Amino acid sequence: MQNPQLLDNITHKDLRIITRRGAEWGDARMSCIATPDEFRRLQVHYPIVFQKNDQGAMQPLALFGLQEGQNLFLGPEGWTVPYVPLAMQREPFMIGVNEDELRMLVDMASPRISQGAEGEAVFLPLGGTSEFLEHANSVLKTLHEGLQATPAFIDALLAHELLEPFVLDVERPDGSHGRLVGLYTIHEERLAALDEKTVGLLHQADYLMPIYMAVASLSHLHTLIRLQLAREA
Repeated sequence: MQNPQLLDNITHKDLRIITRRGAEWGDARMSCIATPDEFRRLQVHYPIVFQKNDQGAMQPLALFGLQEGQNLFLGPEGWTVPYVPLAMQREPFMIGVNEDELRMLVDMASPRISQGAEGEAVFLPLGGTSEFLEHANSVLKTLHEGLQATPAFIDALLAHELLEPFVLDVERPDGSHGRLVGLYTIHEERLAALDEKTVGLLHQADYLMPIYMAVASLSHLHTLIRLQLAREA
């Protein structure tokens, strides 16, 4: 359970954050939320898919594994690819909103909260913000802006029926099967059939590039299957 607190340089003057990557610090996750302006960086390594959240709204995800609690991009030395998605980078920090004012919160229940001298200092000895905190704030701001813009992007995809459900079957070496359901991808046939005017409107809205990035990223589904089978061999 989370324990978010408003970050300040008095209450949290000695706060340190563990920045190493591993399951013990909360990185063993199947996916994380993604934003369209991040798709270009994500598609280099991860499949980008879509899923309905608990409120029934569609949201984009960067996929790390084929089952809950599995991150196939984690190795003994941390992440095995150079780019870590913003939604993972920002932890244990989060954004709170108070009367339209954005505030920086810290989840004191996060495993990244250091209990000793390990980790990056959040504040300087005299109370100023450290470079680490400034970077974290930049990550949060970029992620927040992306999340604010995501619903309009999703609305455009739904308006043109550009999302379709898919099922991923994985055959294991022992002959058993695994199945991944509940995810959506870009409907490539409908995308290819869009008229010139619609394509132009999507381009003007800066939606065309992330759409094609999401399509290109699906080649990494085979990467996930390969990594999964290698771990089970």
